[in-house]
Amino acid sequence: MSDTTEVMDMRPGDSGAAAFDVERVRADFPILNETVHGRPLVFLDSAASAQKPRQVIDTVRHVYEHEYANVHRGAYHLSERATALYEGARDKVRDFLNARDRKEIIFTSNVTEAINLVAKSWGRAFLEEGDEIIISEMEHHSNIVPWQMLRDEKGLTLKIAPVSDDGVFLLDDFERLLTERTKLVAITHVSNVLGTITPAEEIVRLAHDAGAKVLFDGAQAVVHMPVDVQALDCDFYGFTGHKLYGPSGIGVLYGKAELLDAMPPFLGGGDMIRSVTFEKTTYAPLPAKFEAGTPPIVQAIGLGAAIDYVSELGLANIAAHERDLLTYATQRLASVEGLRLIGTAPDKASVASFTMESAHPHDISTVIDRAGVAIRAGHHCAEPLMARLGLVATARASFGIYNRREDADVLVEALETVREIFG
Repeated sequence: MSDTTEVMDMRPGDSGAAAFDVERVRADFPILNETVHGRPLVFLDSAASAQKPRQVIDTVRHVYEHEYANVHRGAYHLSERATALYEGARDKVRDFLNARDRKEIIFTSNVTEAINLVAKSWGRAFLEEGDEIIISEMEHHSNIVPWQMLRDEKGLTLKIAPVSDDGVFLLDDFERLLTERTKLVAITHVSNVLGTITPAEEIVRLAHDAGAKVLFDGAQAVVHMPVDVQALDCDFYGFTGHKLYGPSGIGVLYGKAELLDAMPPFLGGGDMIRSVTFEKTTYAPLPAKFEAGTPPIVQAIGLGAAIDYVSELGLANIAAHERDLLTYATQRLASVEGLRLIGTAPDKASVASFTMESAHPHDISTVIDRAGVAIRAGHHCAEPLMARLGLVATARASFGIYNRREDADVLVEALETVREIFG
């Protein structure tokens, strides 16, 4: 795969083949050769968990077969090699996010743990009764429940920034929620249900002007577009490996070094200590302070391989390819009688949620599975957003780097079958 830096002007009628060779990308994903009910797999659930390229699979297998040992502790070759690979993955994440320092990169099990780390460590240490946290109506449960738990524990106020009926983050309404008691703004960078890309730079500017820190849930964002935490000037940023074409069981928390230094450890145990006696423990410096116990060694190395993979493709090229896919899929879905698109913000990632007059989303998913099409149906771990939109559930097609226009065509053909069955 050659390094491609030029990004084409991706109009709806363009294939973008000169900038992004989707067939070459598809060849890297072995699972796309599978059939489902005798039909070729059309995988449209990458927002839940993306498939893995051969480069990641081979890396994971190679480490287990040739380079596996526990890290940081062993004074022998395999341990030193595994440590170099593990810490090398941290450097890849630092470069991927453009963090200032590798010690600002904390490995977690997923973005849920990353958010909980901030809540349980920074929140417990620095928030007081009456302080305010702002989240939005479109948050995943992972960016709601930890703050509710902290609210109930500390006597905090949890405020909710609204979104419009078409899924636009209402920046003016958000600004009106900010007060001198607002200490944290925790917002999704890209909605997993609506695909809405929130105005991150403006959110940070307004929050910082009010004296608040900012955390972004970037689980859906880093997959679709470049993220520069220094340019954003956010205080915390979390993402997860399994949505970025990497292994499950690995996540990342970025935090500004001065904040992480001031925070107490989240978990206690081996490897996060400098010394231990029965009377007192002193803690290791960053990033080890927040990585208790044997870490997800191979998962982190696999994440590094996934970052190498998408970086070679080019995040800007990926974004252009997916914009074309979303434009085409939106046009095709709009042709299905009785189908209603949910989330039509002008700035959004390649997620298309919808309902149909004739069928429940679960029925939609079950029927089109017979055509080999895999989509997600349900509340997508965003029940408050469903309530805001007056829905119980949606069907969701989410497009990734290996999808092509033909996948949208197969989806629409299968949806016509749903319409025929349910009337």
